Amino acid sequence: MAGTLEKPDISTFTTQTPTSDVTARADNQGLEAAKDVAFGSVAGAIGKVIEYPFDTIKVRLQSQPYPPIYSGPTDCFRQSLLSPEGGFRSLYRGISAPLVGAAVETSSLFFSYRVAQTALQALVPSLPQGNGEKLPLEALLACGAISGAVTSLLLTPIELVKCKLQYPVTVATDKVSYSSKRRGPLSVIASVFRNHGILGFWRGQLGTLIRETGGSAAWFGSYEAVSIILRDRRLRSQHAEEPNNNNVSTTPSSPSQSPFHHQLLAGASAGVAYNFIFFPADTIKSRMQTEELGGTASAQHGEKKQVQSTFWRSGAELWRRQGLQGLYRGCGITVLRSAPSSAVIFAIYEGLRGWAG
Repeated sequence: MAGTLEKPDISTFTTQTPTSDVTARADNQGLEAAKDVAFGSVAGAIGKVIEYPFDTIKVRLQSQPYPPIYSGPTDCFRQSLLSPEGGFRSLYRGISAPLVGAAVETSSLFFSYRVAQTALQALVPSLPQGNGEKLPLEALLACGAISGAVTSLLLTPIELVKCKLQYPVTVATDKVSYSSKRRGPLSVIASVFRNHGILGFWRGQLGTLIRETGGSAAWFGSYEAVSIILRDRRLRSQHAEEPNNNNVSTTPSSPSQSPFHHQLLAGASAGVAYNFIFFPADTIKSRMQTEELGGTASAQHGEKKQVQSTFWRSGAELWRRQGLQGLYRGCGITVLRSAPSSAVIFAIYEGLRGWAG
């Protein structure tokens, strides 16, 4: 019929609009986020069980007054085993909060790291856009720093409770006296809220921010860098063994496709880099979070604090009294426990992602 418009075929427009593609990408992002949270939580919790006794020793070494009541990690371990608080069980004192914290921290780190990479790719079109290509190392360092900054906001309250539970001593003389009354996480939370309000849970936030921002950049950066080095060595070895084989792939493989021992080695390197470089910030944070329990020099000498120390004031006081050694007290045992713990975290996370596809 003349002048009658034919009804258009809607299916032709459906294939030409980006709606379905956007929806698919959104669904994929949601699935990847769920994987980050689930797999990061599992890996973080297992890693925390492995490292927690060493972490307890580290906090006690960091928070002790001057002159020190422990001669070193071995002496602190010995005194802890001989304490009336339960011997070896005392080294796992307060682990419930850190288990939650480890799950939150690790899942948040991996989730924020991936989101930061996606955002950076959207802001800088010249960067590799998917297809299995890795971002340049400097971009990955920046993404690691962003993930650490985000995670620090979640981590500070959990670490504050953890440190108060791990530090069981009150210093009356040069000897260690253990309190007969054991406190649980709920009583510590109630005490902090009653005395300092909601903002009291973020005491030591600056120290956590410095440690997590720089430390996470070092953590992810070291893992990626060592993975690249090991991958290149593996590819060169394959080419040397089969020089005429053109099927040897030169495309960067994902971490989950790397050999298991390579994941362990890269993860261990990441743990050492994370803990060593910014360790002084963690020491100052631990002292700030435990000073009410008798860990500061002023508490040792019976001085009544009118105001709580700031991050910079605590750092200056520690430097004046103990120097560089005081800032790195407990660093050796921390690095020792961080290598296997971080190796396990990355291996489990990458293994679960490879299993899930």
